[in-house]
Amino acid sequence: MSLDSIHPVFRSTRSQESTAMGVDIERKRVRRARQDGLPNYPQQVVCTAKGAAAKNTIELGLIVSGLVVGLYLFACIESVMNLPALSTTRHLGVNLNMANLGSRGSQANIQRQTAEHNEDSSSALSPPFATWPVAFKEEVDNQETIVHPGDLVTEMTVPKFWSAPLHNKRQYTREQAMQVGTCSEPDPVTGSHVRGDKCPPEKRTIFIAIASYRDFECRKTVESAFMRAEHPERIRIGVVDQIVNGEDVICDEPIEPCEQNPNQALCKYRSQVDVYEMAAHLSIGPVFARHIGDRMYRGEYYATQSDAHVSFTQNWDSDIISQIEATHNEMAVLTTYLTDVQGSIDEKTGASLRKTRPIMCNTYYEGGPQGLHLRHGSQPERFPSIHGSPQLAPWWAAGYSFSRGHFIVNVPYDLYQPMIFQGEEMSIGLRGWSCGYDFYAPERSVCFHHYAVGKNAKIRSKVKHFWENGDRYAGTGKKAMARLLGIVHMNPEVDPSYWNHVEEDRYGLGGVRTPEQFYELFGIDVVKKTTQGHLCLLVDEGNGRLHKMATPHLREDGMGIDYDNIHFRWEDPHPNEK
Repeated sequence: MSLDSIHPVFRSTRSQESTAMGVDIERKRVRRARQDGLPNYPQQVVCTAKGAAAKNTIELGLIVSGLVVGLYLFACIESVMNLPALSTTRHLGVNLNMANLGSRGSQANIQRQTAEHNEDSSSALSPPFATWPVAFKEEVDNQETIVHPGDLVTEMTVPKFWSAPLHNKRQYTREQAMQVGTCSEPDPVTGSHVRGDKCPPEKRTIFIAIASYRDFECRKTVESAFMRAEHPERIRIGVVDQIVNGEDVICDEPIEPCEQNPNQALCKYRSQVDVYEMAAHLSIGPVFARHIGDRMYRGEYYATQSDAHVSFTQNWDSDIISQIEATHNEMAVLTTYLTDVQGSIDEKTGASLRKTRPIMCNTYYEGGPQGLHLRHGSQPERFPSIHGSPQLAPWWAAGYSFSRGHFIVNVPYDLYQPMIFQGEEMSIGLRGWSCGYDFYAPERSVCFHHYAVGKNAKIRSKVKHFWENGDRYAGTGKKAMARLLGIVHMNPEVDPSYWNHVEEDRYGLGGVRTPEQFYELFGIDVVKKTTQGHLCLLVDEGNGRLHKMATPHLREDGMGIDYDNIHFRWEDPHPNEK
C-alpha cells in the first residue's frame, strides 16, 4: 500500500478522535466554571435539529444561503470581467491612475483588449542575466550534450546557449533590445552592467566569434583584434579551434612565451579569450563550427563574426561602433566580403590605406551534388556612394558581420546543416531579414582578409580545409541543403517531408517579413531558379538607389526598415548583357 492511500485514513481517524476529545473538554470547562462561580458562556454555538419541521427549516436555510453565495460570486465575476484592460507595458510597482483608463467599453472592445494583452504577454520574452567581465570557464552548468549532426552517433559536450531566440516571431521591440548588451562599466546607481543605450559607446562590450580549421594564423587574428583595439578591455573572443593535436598551431597559444614577451595579447588578455577545441575529424564545415561559436556568446553589447585569418586596423572597435550607430537602426548588421590585406594596412600605424569598400550585390544560382542554390559572386569594391553612413545592401556575408548582440541570439547558426559551405549565407541572411534585420556595407573597412593570392598564395595554400572529411560524411550535405532551402522557402519543388524539421522554432524564420517579400523585391524566382541580373545597379552604382528608397521607411523607434510600404520589384535593365 502506498503512503498516498494511507494518508486519508489517518486524517479521518484524527477527525473522529478530535470530536470526542472536544466534548470531554467542554464538559470539564462547564464544571470548572460552576465551581469558580463564573458565568457559563458557551465556547461554541452548535445547532441541532429536533423534529421534522426543524429539519425542513434547516434545509430551506441551506438552499437560501446557497443562492445568496451564488449571486455574490456571479456579481464578483461580472465586476472582474468588466474592468478596463491595463497596458502590458506597465510594470509591478507602477502607480495606476484610474482616470486614464477610460470608461467601460463594449464587449467587442473588451475582447480586442484581451487579445492584445495576450499577444503582448506572449511576445515579452526576457533575456537571462548578463554581466562583465564574463567568467565563461567558471560558469556552473553551462554545458550540454548533443549528438554530432554529421555521424549521428558521437556525443559531444558543447556550451549551452546564453538565451533562446527572443523575437517570438514578432516585431522585436526596442524595450527588448535594450535588455541585451553589457557595459564594461556598471550603472553607478543600480550596479547593473546591462544599461541599454545609456552605456557610453566606449564602454560597450564586443564579442568576436572565430571559427578556425587548422589555421596557423588564428592566433595572429586574436593578437590583431586586441592590440589594435582602442579599448581592448571591453573585447571578448570565442574561438572554435578545429585542430589535430601535435600537428596544428593552437589558437590561444602565444606566439612567444609570456615570460619573454608579456605584452602579447594572448598574455595580457588571456582571460578574455575562450576556446572550444574540437578534433579536426569531427569538422563538418563552417556552419557547425559557427553554431558552437554562437553558443559561446554571453550577452555582450555587440557581436562580430570573422574568419581566422584577418588583420584589424587601428582603433577598429571605435570606428565600427561609430558606423553602426550612424545608421540609427537597432536592427542594422554591417557585413561584407573583406578586401585582401595586401596593400590595405599601414604596418607602422595600423591605419587603413583603402578609400574604397566592398558591398554585397552579386548573386546567382549554382548547381552541384547538393542541388541548385544561390551563391554570392565576387563583389564590387568602389568609393561609397552614400556618405556619413553604411550603405544598405540585400545580402549578408559570413566572412565579416558586426551587429548588436541580439542578432546572434535571434538568428543562431543551424545545428542541423552538416557539410554546408555555400548555403550558410542564404540561411542566416534570409532568416535574419525575416526577423527584421537590415544589412549594410560598412563605409570604411576595419579589417582585411588574408587570401591565398599574391605573396600569401604559397603559405595560405598549405592550410587544410574541412573538405578533407568529405568521404567520412558523404551524403549528409544533400539533406542538409534541403533543410536549409526549405526553411527559407527556396525549394518549393521538394516535398517538405523529405527534410528534417527539428527545432525550427530556434533555427527557422521570424515573423516580421517573409522570404517571398525578399524574392519579389530583388528579382529571385525560386521556381525557375533564376535571378534578375545587374542588381548592383540598384544597390551600389549611381547614387545608392536602394539605400535612398528604403531607409526613409526606417521605423520611428529605429527597429528596422518597414518594407510593408515599399512596393518594388527589381528587373534587369540589361538582360542580354553579362
